[in-house]
Amino acid sequence: MLTRPAWLAVFSLATSALAASDDNPRNLTKIHEAGRCALRGQCGQQSFLGGELPCADNGLAEKPDDGLKDLLVEVCGEEWNDSDVCCQEEQVEALKSNFGTVNGILGSCPACTKNFFNLFCTFTCSPDQSLFVNVTDTAEKDGKILVTELDQLIGVEYGSGFYDSCKDVQNGAVGGKAMLFFGNSKNYTQLLHFLGEKRTFGGSPFQINFPRPEDHEFEDMKPILYESKACNSSDADYRCACVDCENSCTALPDIKSDDECKVGLLPCLSFGVVIVYACIITLFVLAVSGHIAAAKRRKSRNERLQLLQDANPDDEEDDRDVLHGSGGAMERPTKHYTVNTYCDRAFSALGRTCANFPAITIVTSVIIVGLLSIGWMRFEVEQDPVKLWVSPDSDAAKEKIFFDTNFGPFFRAEQAFLVNDTNPEGPGPVLTYETLQWWFDVERRVSVLKSDENGYTFDDVCYKPLEDDCVVQSITQYGPFAGNGLDKNSWEKDLQKCADFSGDLDCLPPFKQPLPIERLLGGYNRTTEPVTDASALIVTWVVKNHNVGDPGLEKAAEWEDSLNRLFLSVQEEASERGLRLSFNTEISLEQELNKTANTDAKIVIISYVVMFIYASLALGSTTVTLSMILRNPVAALVQSKFMLGIVGILIVLMSVAASVGLFAAAGVKATLIIAEVIPFLVLAVGVDNIFLIVHEFERVNISHADESVSDRIARAMGRMGPSILLSASTETVAFALGAAVGMPAVRNFAAYAAGAVFINALLQVTMFVSVLALNQQRVEAGRADCIPCLKLQGGADASMPNGYGGAPFSGVEEEGWLSRFIRKHYAPALLGNKTRIGIMMVFLGFFAAGVALLPDVQLGLDQRIAIPSDSYLIKYFDDLYDYFGAGPPVYFVTRGVNVTQRPEQRELCAKFPACEQMSLANVLEGERRRSEESFIADATASWIDDFFQWLDPGQIECCVDDGKPCFEGRMPPWSSSLQGRPVGDEFMHYAQRWLNALPNEDCIFAGKAAYGDAVVLDNETTTIHASHFRTAHTPLRSQADFINSYASARRIAKDISERNDGIDVFPYSKHYIFFDQYASIVDLSTALVGGALAFILVIVTALLGSLATGMVVTVTVAMIVVDIVGTMALVNVSLNAVSLVNIVICVGIGVEFCAHIARAFTIPSTSILERAPSKFRGKEARAWAALVNVGGSVFSGITITKLLGVFVLGFTKSKIFEIYYFRVWLALVLWAALHALVFLPVALSFFGGAGYVDPESDGGLEQDLASRRYRALLPDDAYDSDEY
Repeated sequence: MLTRPAWLAVFSLATSALAASDDNPRNLTKIHEAGRCALRGQCGQQSFLGGELPCADNGLAEKPDDGLKDLLVEVCGEEWNDSDVCCQEEQVEALKSNFGTVNGILGSCPACTKNFFNLFCTFTCSPDQSLFVNVTDTAEKDGKILVTELDQLIGVEYGSGFYDSCKDVQNGAVGGKAMLFFGNSKNYTQLLHFLGEKRTFGGSPFQINFPRPEDHEFEDMKPILYESKACNSSDADYRCACVDCENSCTALPDIKSDDECKVGLLPCLSFGVVIVYACIITLFVLAVSGHIAAAKRRKSRNERLQLLQDANPDDEEDDRDVLHGSGGAMERPTKHYTVNTYCDRAFSALGRTCANFPAITIVTSVIIVGLLSIGWMRFEVEQDPVKLWVSPDSDAAKEKIFFDTNFGPFFRAEQAFLVNDTNPEGPGPVLTYETLQWWFDVERRVSVLKSDENGYTFDDVCYKPLEDDCVVQSITQYGPFAGNGLDKNSWEKDLQKCADFSGDLDCLPPFKQPLPIERLLGGYNRTTEPVTDASALIVTWVVKNHNVGDPGLEKAAEWEDSLNRLFLSVQEEASERGLRLSFNTEISLEQELNKTANTDAKIVIISYVVMFIYASLALGSTTVTLSMILRNPVAALVQSKFMLGIVGILIVLMSVAASVGLFAAAGVKATLIIAEVIPFLVLAVGVDNIFLIVHEFERVNISHADESVSDRIARAMGRMGPSILLSASTETVAFALGAAVGMPAVRNFAAYAAGAVFINALLQVTMFVSVLALNQQRVEAGRADCIPCLKLQGGADASMPNGYGGAPFSGVEEEGWLSRFIRKHYAPALLGNKTRIGIMMVFLGFFAAGVALLPDVQLGLDQRIAIPSDSYLIKYFDDLYDYFGAGPPVYFVTRGVNVTQRPEQRELCAKFPACEQMSLANVLEGERRRSEESFIADATASWIDDFFQWLDPGQIECCVDDGKPCFEGRMPPWSSSLQGRPVGDEFMHYAQRWLNALPNEDCIFAGKAAYGDAVVLDNETTTIHASHFRTAHTPLRSQADFINSYASARRIAKDISERNDGIDVFPYSKHYIFFDQYASIVDLSTALVGGALAFILVIVTALLGSLATGMVVTVTVAMIVVDIVGTMALVNVSLNAVSLVNIVICVGIGVEFCAHIARAFTIPSTSILERAPSKFRGKEARAWAALVNVGGSVFSGITITKLLGVFVLGFTKSKIFEIYYFRVWLALVLWAALHALVFLPVALSFFGGAGYVDPESDGGLEQDLASRRYRALLPDDAYDSDEY
């Protein structure tokens, strides 16, 4: 840190040293020649507060006595050993004293120090002083002529070389450039002007002007200093380290560019997809053109050859001839698939058993679910973001534990922005005397604020680096204001001074660490505008953090809660003043996220209720029509299935409860995502299966009305059971695959989802089947729905087999309006040849567009999205990005490095020529110089360099033993080659002393304030167990910045570790733990989806007995996922852990949409297949049968159910729900429905595999006759004549 002597050393040096060199009332220096002086000695002070002024003396230079000569050689170098001088001993003593302090600022760069010393030694003692010094003004006092103003000639070559050798010198104690001590000079003229400016405090006691020799004529005068030492000098005695001299640096290797490959404005992937799709379309157009030409030739030939018929085949038939050859009888499956046959028998037996023993099945199911639900007693919701989104085995998690264990958890920050942006004309200055007076009082109120419960104050919880004063980063803490209040007349000047020179002793806050202005004010140009133009005032209260379970953590949270309430009241005060206050405390985000969860819970519950009601009503509509209600309301009450729908929904909830209980008992914590998503997911799967079972059972009631209920249940389950097995197994495996992921939120979700889907499937094929059997018995007994004990009078008709279940005798049609629409209109239109080709091209285009959009999916999760849209934190995060001019601190941490030995010291340090060129500190300095790529902005606070500078014998006030510097006179002597520095136990001894030493005005390198918690000594093993090197990122203003800064820090740490065998380095910043996921999330997403698709292919192929059909289903699911991800790019949904969970859901739901249609295609129902229009053959006929069989169930059972639920989510106030659930799930439902109901049947008709005989349809002549008999009794318009 910078202290007053650090200032005064320079200016006092330009005082006593200059005091020996400046005075001439215009013509007092009469003679300008070699060997003659212009001033000499000290003549006293001009004022009480002023410094010593030199005496005007135009006499000859004199030979120094031995004492003066020895002192001069000691201070200025051997070149003064044989020279006359124009100075006296007291002047050289003053030089020595001042050089000691200046050496603390510039001493790490020998060239800069040499040039600085040469300038003032020459100025003070040169025998040719009159050649370059001309006294221009004097004052008389006590008979002496005091110099008050002079001109000094410095050559351009020396001046620029002097500045260039010093401009990059770093001061680790303050984390900035040493040039800040010299007015932050930008060139040598500014530097010389600063050194020569007359100031009562912290400057020269007289005015020194530095006119340019080439701009004026100076008779008999000339500069005598021309050649300066370059900081990259080949002379090892003067060569500066890389950290202090850019030209000394070894160029870092170029960063391997990860720039996206582009062709023009398009990413290469997108360009490639466009080209490939264009080629496919071109080939298609050529093929169609060739086909049309060939058709015309055939038509012409047929016309010439036609003798017996006038009509030619239409285009549709001609097209079909091309696709199928010369026609022939419709192909029907003739083979059995063994796996399907066994599955059919197993599910038939299971269904019969459950129907015969419904009470036992239901009670057993409830007991099992109840036992599993006991695990709810151990139910816990994980709310810690770190434990949610970061794998405990990841490097980031392990490194955070290491950092927190050794250095303590990162500070808690309470931050406020006071902004003047309420004026419609735009932002204005926020700093006025009245505003600051009020704000001073606000900070006072914060300092005395007591928490409600235990009365904790800021002093009880704050961070105190020196164990006395709390850290508050505010302009009120600058020296002129801290404890003194605001001076109405000088506050602007004082503030500007501290903004320019934050390291000045007068500006240091009570905790003695500089406050960079970019952390305190924003909204103005710091290089061209005064601080009073700032439109934002920034204040940060730093609170000491603690590990979980530490009482100090609860203490801090309690005080922060009180601070929140205070800030809310201050917001109103600010508004009355025409200002705006935004703020954030460490607990604010958690509180606002909980508020979001409470808001979301209502929306989610409403969404589920809407889906529940629809599902219950839709199930009843399978047998209850409007005409029935009007014609026979009693029959409608009996035929209703509302209670059955309610039971189906209850089974969904039971499966969720059982899964949660099972995994809670196993110690797997739930998350809010699980609570919000799992019911939605299982409902999507469960309702679809329920619709399939009920619809199939209604068909069996039609075709086998004379059989018992249990036999009909067995037939329906034999048909639908394998289909449910297919979808449930693929979904369970797809979700279970996610359980192998290290990210807890994804892993836990996958486990809960897999368990819920699996248990739901088991309950549906057991408990629900039993309830369905009981419901059918109720219907056939003529009992009312929902009130089964009520038997409706005149309800049952003895002439109707199976009562109201005996359709078609009951007058109940087999088909609803949706099924009829699909059979008569949709399926025939969809499977027409031209339509099929068009659909393939369109969906291939959708897929190509999705692939092309993949590179545009952004990474990250903006915190502003995760909180309610009306949260006070929204404005805070906006202000943080807009006004905060500093980036977050970043620490490069060393583990177990034996710094007590010389090789490791060289691999860490940077301030000395003997340090390795690619040492840790040197690499960080090199990265700082390319901050646009590295995101490293600040000079590194290198503890090893500052420790060695504290030990430097030249720092006479730092390490002192028995009144003299600790390492003075040591053998081997102290040198820039690192010789003479401590190793082993001696290193540990002095390191401990340094870490306990408090910095002061005489020694700025003491380690207590800057490094007290940065170095962990291990005395038992005589090594440094852990240490960190602190720097800071550039301002990070977007998610991409945060992600890239983490990636860059990882790259830098890896590079340092690889180049230095003796050290192990990792980067740490508070935000890294949350952005670690993005280092692998793309690969993780690809692996999860790829693995799930692979399992889908294997399972579908195994259960359906066709690799071709398995490939079609897998490709369709892949297309669904790609199109959804492409949609994410269009609707600004970024990829993060939340959307990754949704992508996993997309795979599972996509399978649910496709699996039943694929199985209905592979194992078609014979009774439906034989109704296919005669124009459809083979695969086309089976695709038609699949749509007719299960298309209605997929549409009404899952598509409509999900759409209703998703639309409700659109009314949420939570941005995260609106973006990551509403948008993604809406895209999921739409894309999955389109692919399952449009693309998949068409793709199967082209590329599907072989079909197999349905065992349930293999009933021989008796079943065939019965089926035909029942169809004959259907209304005449039920089937078109050409379809039967």
